[in-house]
Amino acid sequence: MRVSEDVTSADAQQEAESPAMTEEPTPDDRLEHSVVVDGNIIRTRRLTLRPWRVDDAPGAMAIFGDPDVTRWMAPALTVVSTQEAMEGLLASWRDEAASLDTPQGRWAVIETTTGELVGGAALLLLPPYRIDLEVGWHLGQSHWGHGYASEAGHAVAHQALLQGEDEVFAVVRTNNRRGCATALRVGMEWVGETEKYYDLRLNVYRLRSGDLDVSAVTHPTDSRDADGLIGDDLGRSGTAP
Repeated sequence: MRVSEDVTSADAQQEAESPAMTEEPTPDDRLEHSVVVDGNIIRTRRLTLRPWRVDDAPGAMAIFGDPDVTRWMAPALTVVSTQEAMEGLLASWRDEAASLDTPQGRWAVIETTTGELVGGAALLLLPPYRIDLEVGWHLGQSHWGHGYASEAGHAVAHQALLQGEDEVFAVVRTNNRRGCATALRVGMEWVGETEKYYDLRLNVYRLRSGDLDVSAVTHPTDSRDADGLIGDDLGRSGTAP
């Protein structure tokens, strides 16, 4: 069953405003950036997305140990209370990576210039049917407001479309207005609401390959510039753990 087959559609809610519409980005908010895919590493103008490592635990605690971040991710993931628990979670993600089919994955999001861990991103199959791919993003509070979440989410979506996926989705709690606004800045469109995931009413956003210039995403062997892709955000997270 596809996500779009089980949502209250935008067309059916003509009198209901999408929550994200209250936080539309202005032209000044948008950032040009490129996306370069090099194996399991993704690079943008400002960020490097790489697989998680167990030694990321101290920095990861600032993200997944913060109730203000994880409240948007529950029940898929609740707050991590100790560094030992964080190390165990990161080890499980590392081991899980071997069983994930391309283009799925989980990435630590690094600010390239400083090398600082600023957040996480994921591309995973949505439960319970595990057919549709969900883009998720999570940022530490000190890094909200810089556009990192949408830049990372945009990059993850791009690499999926580049590798042949027709569409990707994001599901965001209806009261998470920043998360909804970020989904728009990733380049997604709001397609409606659903209650079929996590026993919550969620906004559903979708990005199709035909709505994005996938050729602008390059591999290191491609000599073309990949500038001109846009995306900015106000911070916070999607729902994927």
